[in-house]
Amino acid sequence: MILVFVSAALMAVDHRQNYLEGLRGGISVLVYPLQYLVNLPVSASSWIGENLSSRETLLEENSRLKMQHTLFRAKLLKLNAIKAENLRLRELLQSSKKVGEQVLIGELLAVDLEPFTRQIVINKGSRDGVYLGQPLIGADGVMGQIVHLGPLSSTAMLITDANHATPVQVNRNGLRAIAVGTGAPDRLSIPYLPISADIVEGDLLVSSGLGGRFPPDYPVAVVSKVEKDPTQPYAVIHAVPTAKLERSREVLLVWPTGRQRQSDAGDETPAPTQDATAP
Repeated sequence: MILVFVSAALMAVDHRQNYLEGLRGGISVLVYPLQYLVNLPVSASSWIGENLSSRETLLEENSRLKMQHTLFRAKLLKLNAIKAENLRLRELLQSSKKVGEQVLIGELLAVDLEPFTRQIVINKGSRDGVYLGQPLIGADGVMGQIVHLGPLSSTAMLITDANHATPVQVNRNGLRAIAVGTGAPDRLSIPYLPISADIVEGDLLVSSGLGGRFPPDYPVAVVSKVEKDPTQPYAVIHAVPTAKLERSREVLLVWPTGRQRQSDAGDETPAPTQDATAP
């Protein structure tokens, strides 16, 4: 009873005079480590839970960002491909302006894999007015002509095919010649020119227009080699095609002046053409 009375008295005095403030401070310092140890499991559990949750969130976000990165890269590649295609089509349109005749853009479907055969299949055929012997040109020069015809597709022989010959002339002086395919993807042969012929390396060969097959004055090749042996009657001359024969995905089908597309002329039948390999 006395202890309770003393305690009550001390509490009353402390409430008014704060005599026990220092004592409480000292006790709290001594008790703090015990409180820390008691709360440690709860704090550790909370910290581990937050970190695991944060790590899981980061992993999910990282995975999502990786997917977005892959998607954006794929879209970028597609855009680059579309950009390159637009550039090629612009070059073809510029070529059609140079030709000044009726043209149609065709796309490559297949390539002949025979080692010495240079032929391609395009997605245009007789329903589009395509005819046998029709010339094909690219943004940089003459490419070849149609040799097989179907309703929806057709086969073209490139100028580098061993069975193809193109009438050309030296742009510098008008010297006429024939550019014959060698079967190699990047070489033409210019046969039957005498050693006295005025032709040198670097000369540009353009289509002569003889025979009416190819449009005149269109680039065909650049002379890359001229060998003149006095003991031989003819010079050995090689040329490199100006057209990107192994890389082009689009071609221009050309209707020479005076010849109308069959699809535009109704039931008009195209006039007979010469053999596809004739100059």
